[in-house]
Amino acid sequence: MANEAQPCPCAIGDLFDYKGLGQEIQIDHIKAYVCKSKIPSDKAVIVIQDVYGWELPNTRLFVDLLASHGYTAVLADFFVGKEPWKSTNDASTFFQWLETRPPYKVDKEVDAVLKYLKDECQAKKIGVIGFCWGGIVTHYLMLKYSELKAGVAFYGLVREDVDKYNLLNPTLFVFGEKDDLIPLEQVASLDQKLKENAKVDYKVKVFPKQGHGFAHRKEVSNPEDKSYIEEARKDMLMWLNKYIK
Repeated sequence: MANEAQPCPCAIGDLFDYKGLGQEIQIDHIKAYVCKSKIPSDKAVIVIQDVYGWELPNTRLFVDLLASHGYTAVLADFFVGKEPWKSTNDASTFFQWLETRPPYKVDKEVDAVLKYLKDECQAKKIGVIGFCWGGIVTHYLMLKYSELKAGVAFYGLVREDVDKYNLLNPTLFVFGEKDDLIPLEQVASLDQKLKENAKVDYKVKVFPKQGHGFAHRKEVSNPEDKSYIEEARKDMLMWLNKYIK
């Protein structure tokens, strides 16, 4: 059972009852969920999971949302078969579990997905979004892969002592004011360092009263959060549309 005395710092929130419009496929050595635009498109977005894995319906909803806006969207299993975090796990082991899934060792998986998008989907303009663990991966990729034309990192940032401000292409960072995993001091430091070092467009946006996971792990029906959730999703689409063209 989960350790009730020590709640998981990355609670699942609302688990959506969502079946998905796409299909599961095999891309090289990894499984993936793919949804394609109904109209021909050379634009694509790689969607990167949070700690709850590639099968989480909440994240698949974003894949389908992107497809409805003209993108081929792919959500691959970046844990490569390893078990995702479960809400029933002992919360005291969370950070130990996290160490076995480093967000910086994903190049093989990214390369496989990029090849699939280019060869099988004829994608020429590709971006990336990610949530939580996937937000860290997104930040990392925007420092390394120049072919990714835009990135949106939801509540995730590179904390390691590396050059994390030399973004190669425009990147939007989305955070919640009440995020217990990412203190506002770290967000402010990121914003300041990007002002000093970034040579491309970027934006750091903090949503009031929102916690970790708010944009994809809260029901839009919640009146207190609805406007913030909808705004975050709209910001994502506007950012991608602006730079993936």
